[in-house]
Amino acid sequence: MPDTRGSKDAQPTVRDVAERAAVSAMTVSRVLRDDPKVLPATAARVRAAVTELGYRRNEVARSLRLGSGTGLIGLVVTNLANPFYSRLALGVDSVVAQHGLKTVIGNTGQDLDSERGLVEDLAVRRVDGIIAVPAGADQRHLATAAAEGVPVVIASRPPEGFAADCVLVDDYGGARAATERLLASGHRRIGFLGSPPAVYTGTERLRGFADALTAAGLPNDPTYIRQGQQQTGEAAHAAEALLDLPEPPTALFCSNNRNTIGAFRAIRRAGTTTALAGFDDFELADALGLPLTIVAYDSDELGREAGRLLVSRMTEGTARTRADATTPPRRTVVPTTLVHYGPPEPAYGR
Repeated sequence: MPDTRGSKDAQPTVRDVAERAAVSAMTVSRVLRDDPKVLPATAARVRAAVTELGYRRNEVARSLRLGSGTGLIGLVVTNLANPFYSRLALGVDSVVAQHGLKTVIGNTGQDLDSERGLVEDLAVRRVDGIIAVPAGADQRHLATAAAEGVPVVIASRPPEGFAADCVLVDDYGGARAATERLLASGHRRIGFLGSPPAVYTGTERLRGFADALTAAGLPNDPTYIRQGQQQTGEAAHAAEALLDLPEPPTALFCSNNRNTIGAFRAIRRAGTTTALAGFDDFELADALGLPLTIVAYDSDELGREAGRLLVSRMTEGTARTRADATTPPRRTVVPTTLVHYGPPEPAYGR
């Protein structure tokens, strides 16, 4: 690591101190605020690194040492280009603002390394709590933040490897109901467009889709499944590939609004009568001019519930609730409904 002490422009950071002391940035933060739970040898090593590098604590660090909060909530999401996350953020902010808190949003781009760095930065800055939509099942960084005393709430997927409150959508039930509606209209070749396999919501929606086919006595043919699309352009290409098959699907089910919009564009370009169903409502869905079944839910309520759970945990911490009286981890599931836009979907001959 380059020594930054001689530079007027590059001041040593918490990360520099952490690297020199061979500890995490969160441990450095704990030492700086004189946390008695840090092992004496570790604390001594951190303080030695602070001296060697000439690190200076700023006003935020000093206020943390005195135990005051920052008044900030960290919201970690995977794709800010998806309107779902703007609604989620509005829901969160509407709740935490009532308690004098402000929301700071970070985008990970579905990248686990970016998520780790973002969560660590938020924890080092001692935000009063974190709401996260994890990029995958590896959530050790979130578990570490929770263990360091930062209240954590997980949204859109359950926590993995540690106990935390979470708020989910009925992904499985909504996907199964939409697929059953397509089956009831006579479709027997139904394609699936979904997000990357590591995304919990996409996996649950694929499971609901597959179980609906199985219950109808149909095979779950991987030929008609495309996963990994995160943007509308990628979804359009995936849909075009399905529509170009020798026996193309007569209907498509899409696991999120990005895939639904991409599929719509592919269907329009191909000039087919392919039926379309998708998860997540979106603006202008009612103006596309084709039969469209949407699995809808209140994404604002998802955010509001995550905010309520987080504020509740923060209140427990402020009240110094005894460990044996702390509320067990809570799980809330937001229900879904089917909404149909456009002309009635014609019955498809078998």
